[in-house]
Amino acid sequence: MTSTAQPRIAAIYRYPVKGLSPEPMSSVRVTPGQTLPFDRAYAIENGPGRFDPTAPRHLPKINFLMLMRDERLATLTTAFDEVDHALTICRDGKQVAKGALSDRIGRQLIEQFLAAYMKDSLRGPPKIVSAPGHSFSDVAAKCIHIVNLNTVRDLARILGRELDPLRFRANVYIEGLAPWSEFDWLDQNVQLGNVSANVFARTKRCEATNVDPATGTRDAAIPAALLRTKGHADLGIYAEIVNVAELRVGDEVKT
Repeated sequence: MTSTAQPRIAAIYRYPVKGLSPEPMSSVRVTPGQTLPFDRAYAIENGPGRFDPTAPRHLPKINFLMLMRDERLATLTTAFDEVDHALTICRDGKQVAKGALSDRIGRQLIEQFLAAYMKDSLRGPPKIVSAPGHSFSDVAAKCIHIVNLNTVRDLARILGRELDPLRFRANVYIEGLAPWSEFDWLDQNVQLGNVSANVFARTKRCEATNVDPATGTRDAAIPAALLRTKGHADLGIYAEIVNVAELRVGDEVKT
């Protein structure tokens, strides 16, 4: 994520399992009204849940294991294979679990590991859930989440400490844009290379941003700091894709 003169896409990430680690992507094909493929395609219910795969609907994140409350998740790194939906979980560089999330036995292998690893956070047995075409995003709309790296740097300057941009769990990170100026894009169209997207909301930050994504340590108070210094708790924007195109790292960003 290096500085450039012209605003450009610095990084692209997807999060195949809600609350678990991001996966960097150099490019991805997007379609109108959808998330990035496999972004938040799976989630982990924390005990008995309300998600019905036959009638999927958006549910509050409190129903699932999540960084806002379950920071120990950040000590795990994962790899997802979109061909067979195999999820590999590692801790400290060593594989600790692996299973195909599309298969009952595979899901059970992952659930058994999480039951032991996250036992202090659980309200009951964890259950991996999904439904075709459903995304367990924090917002009901199917969209992408965009964060301006210079906004993150400005917040870090205000706080007098470094902030890993991955705290904000965005899909697209933009470099070369004036801090906080992305808020001016609300209700406007933005061009991310060949991808056209309509910005419809600012991202209200929650306690998940207080967790260092590298260590799992709850070492900051981001929403409180934003409220104190900016008068709001927003950082990032949501945008809906409006065309079929390839989203690429390095693509120029225009409004």
